[in-house]
Amino acid sequence: MSGKAILVGVDGSKESLQAVEWAADRASRTGSELTIVCAYALPSFTAASLDGGYAALDDETIKASAQAVVDEAAQAAKRDGLTVNTVLEPGDPAGVLIDLSEDYQMVVVGTRGGGGFADRLLGTVSSALPAHASCPVVVVPRHHSGPAFTPAKRIVVGVDGSSAASPSLRYAVKEAKAWGAELTVVSAVPLATSSSTMGWFPASVDRDAVIEDTRQRLTELVQNVQDRDGVTIRRHALDGNAAALLTEFSTAVDLVVVGSRGKGGFAGLLLGSTSQAVLGHSQCPVMVVPTRSRDEGDAVAPKWDR
Repeated sequence: MSGKAILVGVDGSKESLQAVEWAADRASRTGSELTIVCAYALPSFTAASLDGGYAALDDETIKASAQAVVDEAAQAAKRDGLTVNTVLEPGDPAGVLIDLSEDYQMVVVGTRGGGGFADRLLGTVSSALPAHASCPVVVVPRHHSGPAFTPAKRIVVGVDGSSAASPSLRYAVKEAKAWGAELTVVSAVPLATSSSTMGWFPASVDRDAVIEDTRQRLTELVQNVQDRDGVTIRRHALDGNAAALLTEFSTAVDLVVVGSRGKGGFAGLLLGSTSQAVLGHSQCPVMVVPTRSRDEGDAVAPKWDR
């Protein structure tokens, strides 16, 4: 499968179909192919075996149900000129998506309440997919009201002003070009937060000067990308908690882009606190850019920026 294709996971729910709508529109805008995958489990025994008996498993029935799910999703994904492929894979949804992510530019999933496929991704294994996927992961939240799909016309990306922020910023620029969107880069300076890494600053420190210094570093970081890609980027250095600021922005924009702080080993299994908080509370789709994310034609990205 071409690395330019987009992968979307489905489970037959309304929420996963909303993710399909988002992924299909994104793919059609860039001439990418779309692959729809449904992961299904084949139980090793049935309840009858608990009584010492044995009941043959109807694997074909289970596969047929999964096929019906991807067929419905393929209908929802139909766009002029868009190539849609469907895949059935036995196994755990997160594991399946992680494995397949090596061959795709992006993985898209939905989220909902009440259990099920997407809740597993954002529940007990919420860190697994973004932390181990080989490409960015987009999580599309449940739409309780309003249109089921909103094009990404306003995008915000959170960075920390360091060179390590470049993977998230690079992908945010790429998304802005794909959607024809406005891009705003936000760098949080949590000076007023007691738990902040800057909490040791004495009261005599000129906080305006600190924010201005952050703004200057942010300007340099943005300038490098802007000059290369020709995208106009707004930028803001704001006093506040990064997760809170990005969550607030999510009520007014159509896509939030974040990275995470995975550093390999045990820490690499976990999303950073900012990513976790934004995923749990965002009102719009969230793209998490992982450590091993590879831009088309680029080398492996450095460590996550947050």
